[in-house]
Amino acid sequence: MLKMSLTILLAILFIISVPYILIIIPFTKTRSKNGGKHPPGPLPLPIIGNLHMLTTLPHRGLQKLAQKYGPIMCLRLGQVLTVVVSSPEAAELFLKRHDAVFASRPRIQASDYVSYGSKGMAFCEYGPYWRNVKKLSTSQLTSPSKIEFFAGLRRDEVVSLVDELKRVAAAHEVVDISGKVGELIETITYKMILGRNNDDKYDLKGIIEESLSLMGAFNLADYVPWLGPLDLQGLTRRLKTVSKGIDHLMENILVEHEQKGEHDSTQDFVDVLLSLKNQHDTNPQSDDSYQVLTIERDNIKAILLDMLVGAFDTASATISWAFSELLRNARVMKNVQAELESVVGTEKMVEEKDLGKLQYLDMVIKETFRLHPVGPLLAPRESREDIIIEGHYIPKKTRILVNVWAIGRDPNVWSKNVEEFYPERFIGKDIDVRGHDFKFLPFGAGRRACPGMQLGLVTVRYVLAQLLHCFIWELPSGMEDKDIDMTESFGLVVGRANSNLLVKPTYRLLD
Repeated sequence: MLKMSLTILLAILFIISVPYILIIIPFTKTRSKNGGKHPPGPLPLPIIGNLHMLTTLPHRGLQKLAQKYGPIMCLRLGQVLTVVVSSPEAAELFLKRHDAVFASRPRIQASDYVSYGSKGMAFCEYGPYWRNVKKLSTSQLTSPSKIEFFAGLRRDEVVSLVDELKRVAAAHEVVDISGKVGELIETITYKMILGRNNDDKYDLKGIIEESLSLMGAFNLADYVPWLGPLDLQGLTRRLKTVSKGIDHLMENILVEHEQKGEHDSTQDFVDVLLSLKNQHDTNPQSDDSYQVLTIERDNIKAILLDMLVGAFDTASATISWAFSELLRNARVMKNVQAELESVVGTEKMVEEKDLGKLQYLDMVIKETFRLHPVGPLLAPRESREDIIIEGHYIPKKTRILVNVWAIGRDPNVWSKNVEEFYPERFIGKDIDVRGHDFKFLPFGAGRRACPGMQLGLVTVRYVLAQLLHCFIWELPSGMEDKDIDMTESFGLVVGRANSNLLVKPTYRLLD
């Protein structure tokens, strides 16, 4: 069957369902047994519910709906009851006060195919397995000691990029800085997780980008399950293809590590996972009476894929957004480079120990997170039980979307200049990025907050600081700041639709 666009499919389904509208709509205001109502929201249509209201950039469409129906809004996306949260107060209710109730993930078709039946950390349901995989991943890759351990690796790769850009600057050439940063993050990720350089042998980058696209897509099969076998959007076919590609690459990676010679004593994250293969662990301190951790081959592949997906595009997308805003705001660029000159000096490069002193740079990064969160709706959550919140009945298995993009653009939360890139709004305000302040949640909050948060922050701060300190950045001749394309591309990670960001560097240090 030919692939159809989601818009055309929804239109066809709507036309088919018209005869039933007058029959079904009066019964859409479902009540609980104790009479509680769902949160307010627009009337759903038969079959498609409110899917037609999402728009191509759902975080923007949902923001407009929330302005009408409120910060706790109910939609029916196909057959899936969905609650959208769009204010700091509401986010605190769902992600802190009732965090345990909303700590699970919904099962989606993409995760079943790509993540080996949701055996990774990002999309598995809440429970003992998730807790132990998170603990393992944190201790072996994202703990403070591990982040410090990889400091030399980050430094070497960033210095290599600076040297390459110095040659570009000497030749008065133009470079795609987004592409170069993407390659840098990719190299660091390969070495941290896989213990090797990236090469043509493993096209992980391409397959991960396809995975991100599929996992971020609004798949009709997830919302109207009986349409799944028809594969009207062609997503199932693509998922099967990418699943085979992922498994082939992951299997090759595991075999390569299993065949290491005795002379190779280095141990990376893959080696750690392989050492746990087929081990079964139980926690006598837990109330759970069943096994809490079973690591088999598919589990290892799923966990590895989660780590790679989490590292590849999030940091590079954030740096690209920050660069774009700095090029459009010369005043801010001048201020951040003046701070770097004052703190670091112009005779040496930035070191990671300098990052804690760069307060204005920190505000620039926070402002980037506010305006351009790479996960504008966070990863969806699912309620584990029936609950009443603010008088609203939310049944078990309800999907929860937290629109951090809408919260970051709310003038009632921030200020009237909410659309302006203005880092100074953070001066004198103790606004934390780690999920303690619910008007600012770039990494989420609670149990399912991003476990790689600290590693991501260090990487973004260090790379951005080094590039801004070492070079003056200008747009190519004939291009003005207004010409920079800030259009979003929606997916699991929201980056710039036009990923190329052409700039002309001039080296500015005195060494």
